[in-house]
Amino acid sequence: MTVNNLDPNDVARWLAEKSVVLIDVREPHEYEVERIHGALLFPLSTFDPAVLPDPQGRTVVFQCGSGMRSAKAVAVCQAAGLTFDSHMKGGIQAWKAAGLPTIRTDPATGKLQEG
Repeated sequence: MTVNNLDPNDVARWLAEKSVVLIDVREPHEYEVERIHGALLFPLSTFDPAVLPDPQGRTVVFQCGSGMRSAKAVAVCQAAGLTFDSHMKGGIQAWKAAGLPTIRTDPATGKLQEG
């Protein structure tokens, strides 16, 4: 298995350039609380590589909380014959540690806010 460990700052730049498709493999409740703007939810617990969107020439990058589940998603894809090999090292924790913005749900109002 080949895994390309990507830095959050690079992923942020590529997201802005629209050259990647970011796939969040955390669970729905985690995604609802806080997520990266533009990330698509495909939880690892129900993960099926066959239903991933066509990246249309962009690089598929997997992301989770710390980097463990996203690396597993890469392995599942490769076992299914897909060539996806990239994940964000350190997950959303590393993203936030790099000072990059997230979208959070305000527990009091249920409204989304950038943080």
